[in-house]
Amino acid sequence: MKIIAGLGNPGKKYDKTKHNTGFMALETFLDKENLQLDREKFEGKYTKVRVGDEDVILLEPQTFMNLSGKSVAGFANFFKVAPEDIMIIQDDMDLPLGKIRIRAKGSSGGHNGIKSIISDLGANNFLRLKIGIRHPEKETVVSWVLTPFKGEQVALMNQAYDQASDIIRDFVAGKDAQFLMNKYN
Repeated sequence: MKIIAGLGNPGKKYDKTKHNTGFMALETFLDKENLQLDREKFEGKYTKVRVGDEDVILLEPQTFMNLSGKSVAGFANFFKVAPEDIMIIQDDMDLPLGKIRIRAKGSSGGHNGIKSIISDLGANNFLRLKIGIRHPEKETVVSWVLTPFKGEQVALMNQAYDQASDIIRDFVAGKDAQFLMNKYN
């Protein structure tokens, strides 16, 4: 079994904001696969699908970003999913807008959602699909991550979400972290 969780903040107020990049990438994949998050459990919206021989949980935690670990760990513990079978889709201010980077493990890098997942999961060896939102130039970090993408930024991010869908498909097909990093980084 695998878990793929897109990170973001629930509610209309946060729709399409930079901090919801994980939600938007997962929703692009769901749309392409004609799936929807149709269940709720462990403070998350999810669906469980069978792909080949693999059960996959597609998840959007509804705990707000800083408590994402509560939902992810709830699913991982209940379904007995090893950390290396978890992919987290997150925004990353240290990457240029729309740039994708895959990491197999590591620290939170200052991302509070990842910090929460590491803490609640008790492990840091889960896959991270990072999508760049770049650092703000004249705004505070908080106001930057809580505003929507504008103009040509939207097109760049849509390309990133399409590429994220390809990465998700490869992960579900059993490709390991090294393969994914070699192919997409």
